[in-house]
Amino acid sequence: DNLPLLSSLISFSRTHLKSVSLHNFAEQHLPSQFYNNSILNTMKFLTLIATLAPLASAFAPSSSSPRLGLTSLSAEAEIQFVKGLKEKVVPDIKLTRARDGSSGVATFQFVSPNVFDASTAEKGEITGMFMIDDEGEISTTDVNAKFANGKPQAIESTFVMKSAEEWDRFMRFMERYGEANGLGFSKA
Repeated sequence: DNLPLLSSLISFSRTHLKSVSLHNFAEQHLPSQFYNNSILNTMKFLTLIATLAPLASAFAPSSSSPRLGLTSLSAEAEIQFVKGLKEKVVPDIKLTRARDGSSGVATFQFVSPNVFDASTAEKGEITGMFMIDDEGEISTTDVNAKFANGKPQAIESTFVMKSAEEWDRFMRFMERYGEANGLGFSKA
């Protein structure tokens, strides 16, 4: 009964959060029978969740509990920065996607990746980030190293998906990579 009103409030709050306080909005736009602490607390909580949800990581290490809903894909998937050298560090990955699904961006953050180890220097130079699985390879050349005191500390890489098909392909890779590395998907 109150769901459309609450949904409209959340939608309004997302776009106008900085200029209009929730309290003032409720006071001005809600009938008095809806304006009480219980409803306001619920609206504040839902607004907070709606505002923070896009900031959450899409992939995070999961517990040892079984993951439901994943398709049965082979767990053979890896990331390489130098062809033939598997990156052992599991990255923090953040995903964003256009509302219409037409494009998306995946940002990978690798802290102290093994590609920086002295023993791997002879294998070659970083030429991109290569995501390899049973279907083949997807890659990006948008790879940046972060330095502290003149020493490499991290790699940040961005993979841009320009179509729904590229998004689907990337998600299939991530399901395989997640299975192989103990990652879980949490939808924002």
